[in-house]
Amino acid sequence: MWLKIFQLSVRNLMLNKLRSLLTMLGTILGVSSVIAMLAIGEGSKRHAVEQIRQLGAANVIIRSVKPGQDDSAASSSNGASSQSQSSRVLEYGLRYDDFERLKATLPTVRRAVPSILLRKDAQHGKLRVTNARVLGTTPEYRFVKNLAVRRGRFLTGPDMANMSNVAVLGAGAAERLFSFEDPLEQTVLLGSGAYRVVGILDTQDSGSARPGAMGGSDFNNDIYIPLSAARSRFGELQMIVRTGSRDYERVQLSEITLTVHDETLVSQTAAMARKLLRRNHPTGDDYEIQVPLELLRQAEREKRIWNLVLGSIAGISLLVGGIGIMNIMLATVSERTREIGIRRALGATRTHIVAQFLVESTVLSASGGLLGIFLGIAIPIAVTSMSEIETAISWLAILIAFMTSVGIGMVFGVYPARRAALMDPIEALRHE
Repeated sequence: MWLKIFQLSVRNLMLNKLRSLLTMLGTILGVSSVIAMLAIGEGSKRHAVEQIRQLGAANVIIRSVKPGQDDSAASSSNGASSQSQSSRVLEYGLRYDDFERLKATLPTVRRAVPSILLRKDAQHGKLRVTNARVLGTTPEYRFVKNLAVRRGRFLTGPDMANMSNVAVLGAGAAERLFSFEDPLEQTVLLGSGAYRVVGILDTQDSGSARPGAMGGSDFNNDIYIPLSAARSRFGELQMIVRTGSRDYERVQLSEITLTVHDETLVSQTAAMARKLLRRNHPTGDDYEIQVPLELLRQAEREKRIWNLVLGSIAGISLLVGGIGIMNIMLATVSERTREIGIRRALGATRTHIVAQFLVESTVLSASGGLLGIFLGIAIPIAVTSMSEIETAISWLAILIAFMTSVGIGMVFGVYPARRAALMDPIEALRHE
């Protein structure tokens, strides 16, 4: 019986192809919008969460921050001295004694890694990178930042002890300075010094800038040298030339990364670090503390809320599609009143009439749901291929959207089906 009802329903819908297609349009758009919106939202949020996760969930990152210009005079009494009316020295940020104090005092810390960010011109042959990011750091930096070495090696203990003029290039820096040439064991000029390339890193995070990166730039363009060599060769004083003046900034360390033994102790470690630093930085305006784990939890909460909002907006389209199905089915019942009377006169029960119209509405919504799935999958693929926006199609979202469309078709088909079944057979047969 159900097979015959299904065949009859399909035949009736095919008699009015255009009307059936227009009826399914609301469901098609609803399902496709649910899938596409959630795929785009999931992709962007997953990308942001992955960026934060790569900073290290067990890390506490402390960075030097330049105070506002209004605080410059106050900084002068803290060690910054004015050299002349057109030249001054501003000292701020993290110091080596801050690093030693944090390393010695905090029992929860497994690794403590200092680094200094320098801006130097990098050159190899005729290829030149102006104002390149040069990071002076220690061998453990590779582990706390999850850097993968593609060729060669990273910095080592002997490099630090001997203040060796060696450099490790990010994938982007290697390409910009050496093009198609092999960088290993070649020389690159950083400022006025020559450094031997001992390693090349893998591409980090698809070439995108990670949130909170020092200088807000791409890790792939970084050049790494031993911290001892950076301190010895370049010192701590940076000259900044402005119109009519030369300003100098003295920063000992740009960043200190603390890796904690247990992720559950990250927040407590950050609080203890903040308390220790407050002793030598009373104003607290020349450093900031970032906890990637807290950022990760916040991003995941925002991701859930965002998906709920997107799903709710797209669900409205499905609701509108269901109302459209109900309207068309009510019109169909009015058109087929005489057919209903004939079927009842030939022995069809009210259950048979309800089943017939309910199957028709379900076929409409299910067909619209299937077409919506294809369109919903095609949209994120097109978005990814035409732009750099990352998308992530969720098969759970596809299943939920399809089942919802079928459910809406059945729910909104109940009233027209009952209305058809409750018709008086005699009155239905008299209908012209």
